[in-house]
Amino acid sequence: MNGFFAGIVGAFSDAAQEVRVHRGRVLLSLVGVAAAVTALTVSMAFADIAQRTVVEQMETYMGRPTTLDLNAMPKGELRLDQVEQIEDAWFAVMDRSDVSYATREANATARMRFSDGAQEVSLQIVDQPYATMRHTRMLEGSWFAPGDSQRLAPAIVVSRSFHQALGSPDLRTHPTIVSPGLGNARLVIIGVYDGPLFEGMMPEAMMLTSSYRQVASETDVVSTASGIRYQMWVPQDIGEELGKRIEQSMSSALGTDFSVNVYNNNQGGMDPSQDPTVIFRLLSLGIGAIILILGALGLVNIAIVSVRQRVREIGVRRSFGASTGRVFFSVMMESVVATVVAGFVGVMIAILIMRIPAVYGIFTGGAVGTGAPAFPVGAAVTGMVAATIVGALAGLIPAIIATRVKVIDALRY
Repeated sequence: MNGFFAGIVGAFSDAAQEVRVHRGRVLLSLVGVAAAVTALTVSMAFADIAQRTVVEQMETYMGRPTTLDLNAMPKGELRLDQVEQIEDAWFAVMDRSDVSYATREANATARMRFSDGAQEVSLQIVDQPYATMRHTRMLEGSWFAPGDSQRLAPAIVVSRSFHQALGSPDLRTHPTIVSPGLGNARLVIIGVYDGPLFEGMMPEAMMLTSSYRQVASETDVVSTASGIRYQMWVPQDIGEELGKRIEQSMSSALGTDFSVNVYNNNQGGMDPSQDPTVIFRLLSLGIGAIILILGALGLVNIAIVSVRQRVREIGVRRSFGASTGRVFFSVMMESVVATVVAGFVGVMIAILIMRIPAVYGIFTGGAVGTGAPAFPVGAAVTGMVAATIVGALAGLIPAIIATRVKVIDALRY
């Protein structure tokens, strides 16, 4: 056993020594491999980041898989007591079903007083779990905390356009804004979330449902509740069955005067968990593989020429007792050691390329900074594994040729 390990260590040592001795020739042969590994790693990273970005964008608008969307409305005109009845039944159903993530979502508008005058603001009325369910990315400050619904001055998180219209104040100073549309309530801005930014777009903000109902008029509360959606994020394997059960429970609790429907975002072939970039991923992998094969062919050619020029050296080593296995393994490991180094360099170059903000912004649709998808470790591992495999395959033919060298061949050169 000790002899076996000693042989392996010796082969690695011989390989490293040969790489140092012939570093000029090795470097020339490995430029193509390093470039191929860089291309493969970048293509794999791009496909992975693009897939995660697209899925995240889908989940931002559709909800995570599986999200159940409950719609419950009376058959007549909605009243405030009916809103309370619906929500009491909904909370009871969630408790029985052990739903951990749920949010109400509704849209409203409210007039707010900016430095250059009052403007209409698009309000999204949500609950605290909304950020987790919809991948809300915060640029500054923080999302709602569990105790924010108890604030005397209601908290809001605002869009970039809202923040800029307010003069981009430092959130550490706890900036506020007065809303004439919400009974002149003074609202505290606690965070800025990421979102589209277009010239002339209406400022947007998010507010907790309980906070909105504390300051809005009864008419506005009922009007907003008429378009409210009750969303629940549940495990995929029980989503369909649980949706039917919740619909039956809500119908039983509310009676025949209400219409109840539960929608599943996995229905209709719109499952956000599916990979919408699978074709592109396969195409990127194929292109990277072709580039890597071309680099490997160049390495094989140079390695074969190198072995033929080293017949005398190999013959002398055989005359001093080097076994066939030792010669085979050392020659093959020369290629492996060199390509591993080239693979590492290629992966580092790929990471540096992906760290360029302009490049990374293209891949992520402009999402850079906190919350943007990180460089995928899988792409780096794939690059290193591919480089190792290429080195082994490229060293196989020269190693076989080296094992056929005889001691007498050393005298002919």
